[in-house]
Amino acid sequence: SRWRKKKGGGERRRKGKKEERKEAKGGGGDESTLIAVEVKSRLSLEYGTPAEAVNHEKIKKISQVTSQYIKKFRLFGTPVRFDVVEVYIADKTVNHIKNAFDSYLRY
Repeated sequence: SRWRKKKGGGERRRKGKKEERKEAKGGGGDESTLIAVEVKSRLSLEYGTPAEAVNHEKIKKISQVTSQYIKKFRLFGTPVRFDVVEVYIADKTVNHIKNAFDSYLRY
């Protein structure tokens, strides 16, 4: 798979027709915290909320990608926060869940 740098520090990886996006950036008033953001959207709630789609396997993958990012940029000791952004397409609303989950990895 191929990674592309995105303005603002995020990265995108293309997987077939699906694009997986991993965001890793400082911000939110605390420049010393690394924030990994998973963005999930839903047209309806038929299959649950967007945040419910962030299961154990997805958390594991996000944690591993974040760990690689920390190693690549030598950000050891930097606090890490994992957020989920829910996009409700039908309602045209967005819900930002800060500290949505903890990683089992240690950096």
